[in-house]
Amino acid sequence: MQTPDPKLKANSRVALVTGGAGRIGAIVVQSLAAAGYAVAIHANRSLYEARETARQFEAAGVRSIAVTANMREEGPVRAMVHRVADHFGRIDALVTCASIYHAGPFEDVTAEDLRAHYDVNCIGTFVTAQEVGAVMIHQASGGSIVTMGGCAIDQPQLDDAAYAPSKGAIPAITRSLAVEFAARNPRVRVNCVLPGPVARPADRATDTL
Repeated sequence: MQTPDPKLKANSRVALVTGGAGRIGAIVVQSLAAAGYAVAIHANRSLYEARETARQFEAAGVRSIAVTANMREEGPVRAMVHRVADHFGRIDALVTCASIYHAGPFEDVTAEDLRAHYDVNCIGTFVTAQEVGAVMIHQASGGSIVTMGGCAIDQPQLDDAAYAPSKGAIPAITRSLAVEFAARNPRVRVNCVLPGPVARPADRATDTL
């Protein structure tokens, strides 16, 4: 675990990271904590890991909680954001790392496969950002939202026919959110990152973070 910089005002800012217990999300959580943020670590299947990380942060003097919600379910996602805002009193940063990835032959992809990817990767991202943005627009300092697209947008691979389109929608969602929130509070910023391939655990053929 990275050690928070003592020169920074400890935990004065609050970050929520969805999918924060594994892979990119876990690194983002560690980096934000080291930068002086209090952190809310969202997880679904990886809730045990999120709770353990939050426990370690608390022991190190970093305010932290683990929260959970199935990103396919709108109500629980909105409730999760409310819990974070109520617990810390504000949200200054959101990083949407939660996603699913199910690889498979193109011929086997079903409409339900597409819906599952869009529900989590697109709609889950939108709903989380919409709810967090509703908090940020009432903060004088605004806030920062970072969404996660993927290199699959421009470099699709075999067996990614359900995943790649769902990630391709993220930049458009991001631009729409940026315009909407800027009209309400110009200090709310929304940007998208397109990471390259990331190794997944050897025991997982698919990912649901």
